[in-house]
Amino acid sequence: MLASARPLVLLPSSERPAHDRHRPPGPPPIPAGPPTDAPAQRTAPDGRVELLPGASPDDSRFANDDLRPIPLAERHWTTYNFAALWVGMAHNIPSWTLASGLVALGMDWKQAVFTIALANVVVLLPMLLTGHAGPKYGIPFPVLARASFGLRGANLPALIRAAVACGWFGIQTWIGGQGIFVLLNEVFGGAWADASPIGGHPWTLWLCFVAFWSLQLAIIHRGMETLRRFENWAAPFVLVGAVVLLVWISDKAGGLGPLLDQPSRLGWGADFWPVFFPAFMGMIGFWSTLSLNIPDFTRFGKGQRAQVWGQSLGLPTTMTAFALLSVLVTSGSQAVYGEPIWEPVDLAAKADNVFGLLFALVTVLVATVSVNIAANVVSPAYDLANLAPRLIDFRTGALITGVVGVLIFPWKLIETPELYIFVWLGVVGGLLGTVAGVLIADYWIVRRTALDLADLYRQDGRYWYAGGWNWRAVVAFAVGGVLAVGGSHSDPGKGPFPDDGMIPFLRPLADYGWAVGLGSACVVYLALMWSRREGVT
Repeated sequence: MLASARPLVLLPSSERPAHDRHRPPGPPPIPAGPPTDAPAQRTAPDGRVELLPGASPDDSRFANDDLRPIPLAERHWTTYNFAALWVGMAHNIPSWTLASGLVALGMDWKQAVFTIALANVVVLLPMLLTGHAGPKYGIPFPVLARASFGLRGANLPALIRAAVACGWFGIQTWIGGQGIFVLLNEVFGGAWADASPIGGHPWTLWLCFVAFWSLQLAIIHRGMETLRRFENWAAPFVLVGAVVLLVWISDKAGGLGPLLDQPSRLGWGADFWPVFFPAFMGMIGFWSTLSLNIPDFTRFGKGQRAQVWGQSLGLPTTMTAFALLSVLVTSGSQAVYGEPIWEPVDLAAKADNVFGLLFALVTVLVATVSVNIAANVVSPAYDLANLAPRLIDFRTGALITGVVGVLIFPWKLIETPELYIFVWLGVVGGLLGTVAGVLIADYWIVRRTALDLADLYRQDGRYWYAGGWNWRAVVAFAVGGVLAVGGSHSDPGKGPFPDDGMIPFLRPLADYGWAVGLGSACVVYLALMWSRREGVT
């Protein structure tokens, strides 16, 4: 789309037009800043803001070409681009199995789909709130965090988000590699799985893992414009693949199986709500990471309308439809095979012809690449660049993400459900909600969406606070984090936490970690910021 638009900031110089090849994208910085009485930014009629030439010094140690604001001329993602981004990210193997987990907890399909739909409507709100700064100022998440945490303090939320993304990247890459391995094993008649083991797994599985890892880094190395184009065609392709799977299983079943008629084991009374609320928080936590770093994408938007409509049309509708689709397909698998097969890879492996297997293989490959690159590589690439802008650019950050994603041994992490669910998802979700509370309170309530772009890159500006740190944001983060995850608990022998919680009196809050973290951090931050006597805009 928009083939005539200028290349985005992340394209290598060799891909930019000849007349534009010898200068960095965006407003050309100069060694010295503008006169103090000169304007540093200009506001377009639609409210979007960009830096004026020379407003940010090129020797700033808090900026590089990837972190500087995207010029207005290069913000051209449309409603379709954002909707396609979410369709591509939502159509993945973990999303497919969300409904299965809820049904396993005792819900019927209607309750499961309702829980997923409601959770994605709720998580859409912080997505839109934090995403607003993207098209307005053209800045990524770690630069937005500087307004609240300070130029140096922004590394705290950025590195937390980066660590989560690196972990998810490794997990998703391992899952995608496993998917490729299972399907190729069917193609080669079982010989694929009989290969000699290395580290407890066949070497062919490691080969699939490495190949999948390399493919993803090759795509992201091309930059955000390549990602936009990939998501544009990946989204409809994966959707068609899922529908084909439904048609195939329905044809074999002669109709959908009895799962849709299976009653809820919980009902809608007292047994339902103790299961609903923790599950509801878990569904919110599934995309809570993106509620922080969504400016990494919306900064390329051609306006607020594009990001608002694109996300609203793409996220809750797609996740709900995909959950319903997974239930229908699983229902058919129960009718055909006598048991529900919730894993799409396992179900696709039962295809009785090579073409079907290869089609399923490509669909799984595209679906997993789509979500993993967008959700788990873009953010840490920017976050790590924010840590040392002079040494790390976007591509270097992406490579570091890929390496760290392997070094965490994701195949070990997902071997232990207690570690994966109670430590990884629970604790991380609570902490990310806390960061979101600080960002939203600062941007929408304290500053009323008004930022000084130049000062976001300038030492001793209004966002320098004390040595580059805003202690108020750190305190709000700490308080919200303790309240969100301090009561984390496990059943005896089922997890790493004490049965009565790490902090027993906080145990009742543990099932609502994301919401508790967001709300408490927001309140504490506002109270501390409003106690200041000097201006904060």
